[in-house]
Amino acid sequence: VVLMKSYTRILFRVIVSSLLILTSVATGLYAEPVDKMNMRERCPVCGMFVAKFDNFISQIHTQQGVVLFFDGVKDLLAYYFQPEAYGGQAKDSFPEIWVKDYYSLHWHNAREAFYVIGSDVYGPMGHELIPFSTRMAAESFLKDHKGEQVFAFDEITPDVVETLRSGQKMKH
Repeated sequence: VVLMKSYTRILFRVIVSSLLILTSVATGLYAEPVDKMNMRERCPVCGMFVAKFDNFISQIHTQQGVVLFFDGVKDLLAYYFQPEAYGGQAKDSFPEIWVKDYYSLHWHNAREAFYVIGSDVYGPMGHELIPFSTRMAAESFLKDHKGEQVFAFDEITPDVVETLRSGQKMKH
């Protein structure tokens, strides 16, 4: 019985250790969002200084290890859908995309976030896709701020982005 308890403890420790190792390896596959940036960092789409708009900053990490910062999700998605128009690579070269949850201001994987359009909350360049880490938070915001629709990342089309951007494009 004592021997059996000893083996059980050892087996338990091996399993827990293995899970911890697998978790650390798996999380190492993804970089973390970058919080520090050069104050002169410009959005590659509109040319605005990004650091001025901390609540709306979003970022794309390329396969080459480059981090691109945007003054809002709208410009991030304009780049995502047509990177070549802004000097970038094909969109499959973006292993990570990060947005800030509107309420918590914590970074969240953009592909797992939910976005509200048509609300009375504006970003640095007017109408914006407002990001949330949960659908429930997005729907609550939609009701409170007269939003039009909630989108999951893969439901957002280039047409949605261009509709939000029309009349608000800047040249650098």
